[in-house]
Amino acid sequence: MAIIREVRGKNPRVGQGSWLAETAVLIGDVTIGRDCSIWYGAVLRGDVNTITVGDRTNIQDGAVIHTLYDGSANPSQTHIGSDVSVGHNAIIHGATIGDGVLIGMGATVLDNAVVPSGCIIAANALVLTGSQLEPNSVYAGVPAKKVKEVSPEQRDNIIRRTAKDYQLYASWYEE
Repeated sequence: MAIIREVRGKNPRVGQGSWLAETAVLIGDVTIGRDCSIWYGAVLRGDVNTITVGDRTNIQDGAVIHTLYDGSANPSQTHIGSDVSVGHNAIIHGATIGDGVLIGMGATVLDNAVVPSGCIIAANALVLTGSQLEPNSVYAGVPAKKVKEVSPEQRDNIIRRTAKDYQLYASWYEE
């Protein structure tokens, strides 16, 4: 069973139909939407601020989701939309991620960055603190730069398909 722990009077909340791997960790002020999957070794640590995840979103193996404390000079919360795929070992730290986004394996999105709907963040990309990205765009590199627009085919064959595939994969683990 996943580690689900109250911190500072805040309990994680998990939406109906969501699946949590046995080694997933949800701590504090974390809200997971409906039909999501949180995979092995993923950590969502809402001990210092709020983390929200929309519906049908997958947080893959080893991903880390965190924030900056409300009492800090530039506090941050993490808000991840619906139909989002957060790749293996990605880090989202206090950023806002729109609906229908793919965050690639090993990518890092830092505090107060905004990744709007329809974006693809390439594997190992680094989205810097406070970045305001353009919707429906592919970003790659360190630091991440826009490399092209997301085509309708990429939206269907990469972003939507990945989110849908992870709903299927999670169904294989349900008891």
